Amino acid sequence: MTRRELTAALAAPLLAAAAGASRVIDVAVHFYDTNRAQGVPWPRATEPVLYKPSLPARYLEAIKPNRVDGVVAIEASPWLEDNLWLLTLGENHPLIRAVVGNIPPGHPDFRAALDRFAKHPLFRGIRIGGGALDAIFADNKRMSDLAFLSEKGLSLDVLVSAAVDYGRVARLATQFPALRIIVGHLPLDDAAGLRQLADHPSVFAKASGVVRRVNGNVPTDAAFYKRQLDEVWSVFGADRLLFASNWPTCDLIAPYPVVYQVIADYMAGKPSAQLESFFSLNAQRVYRLTA
Repeated sequence: MTRRELTAALAAPLLAAAAGASRVIDVAVHFYDTNRAQGVPWPRATEPVLYKPSLPARYLEAIKPNRVDGVVAIEASPWLEDNLWLLTLGENHPLIRAVVGNIPPGHPDFRAALDRFAKHPLFRGIRIGGGALDAIFADNKRMSDLAFLSEKGLSLDVLVSAAVDYGRVARLATQFPALRIIVGHLPLDDAAGLRQLADHPSVFAKASGVVRRVNGNVPTDAAFYKRQLDEVWSVFGADRLLFASNWPTCDLIAPYPVVYQVIADYMAGKPSAQLESFFSLNAQRVYRLTA
């Protein structure tokens, strides 16, 4: 099925699960402006699907016919000052309810930068890649930086890209039990590894990597993804799993309505209280959003 066919197939109906949730918070959205004078370090100009201004107005067009009440914006740029750019964007767009920054542990200015940005009412924490954790464990300065993050009551997003990352996250949660850790983009096909996170109540997960391409096609039936989603649900359940789209990166696989529909169809049979938790309440709690 082509992208045009996928979009056309989903243009008419509103999602049953979304209709059952009073509010929707999308906790994985990237904003950037490829037209600004200094450019952007990510995405690259060689990625035409992503290399275009990706700002709140375009997001609101992309999600139609669905409704989203707010987003958590994740800073993907490694440029330290782009944290301020994203926070400033949030000041002017009420859609942005919180910002997760990009300040790598071990950076010589980590503590000063964290202190600086944490003063902003939208700043909630930082994101790192799961592949960076081994180097962090081996470096006292980086571990001290994470301890500082935890002491300030901020959160840590961890982008997992391989099954081995689950064990790393479990180790991190053991060493910093008070640190709120949010793992994305799930699911990965590794149920045994995923279960390492079951007994860590401070670890949460984003269902932000559900839809995939298989033999050149993108299945749009939620039943195709049920096994993987059931595995994630069995570990995190209604209180530790959050809705997320990973927009606009999801466009590399499928447009937003497809991503939303698959997840919503999977959730449609669950009790209304669980819908509320998954689509908004967990986000409010984990990222400490105001009502």
